[in-house]
Amino acid sequence: MSKLIISNEWWTAPAEADNGRVILVTGRRDMDNVIKTGKFVYRVEVTLPYEADAKGLPREREARLMGEVHDALAAVFDADPVAVMTGVYTGDGERNWVFYARSLHLFQKKINEALAPFDVLPLQFHAEEDPDWAEYREMCLAEVGASDV
Repeated sequence: MSKLIISNEWWTAPAEADNGRVILVTGRRDMDNVIKTGKFVYRVEVTLPYEADAKGLPREREARLMGEVHDALAAVFDADPVAVMTGVYTGDGERNWVFYARSLHLFQKKINEALAPFDVLPLQFHAEEDPDWAEYREMCLAEVGASDV
């Protein structure tokens, strides 16, 4: 059994929230080989609300914390890809990390491992089945100059 190759190429593009504030959308490219496995069927959103500036973006302290959390999540899931981070949305007072997971139980175990070094974070979680990766495909439309996914 060969190891699954997961792209580490990312893009970032601006989008707009319903209230007109800027949302920075960051997506992972070239996920076709992961999608084709048919194993990553659960989409999990991890949301961290933050105190925003007038444009809805994080202040320096919040941005630093989000960077540390992001790095911790990436380190754990890159080492043991029971889930793949596919997108990051930042703006309008919240950061959303989007993952596609093989198992919700294993995802919970790994996210607890990744976040263990942090004090209590006001995280919110949402999970649903998305075997066709509809959210990922929709997110890819935000990429400037995006081709068909």
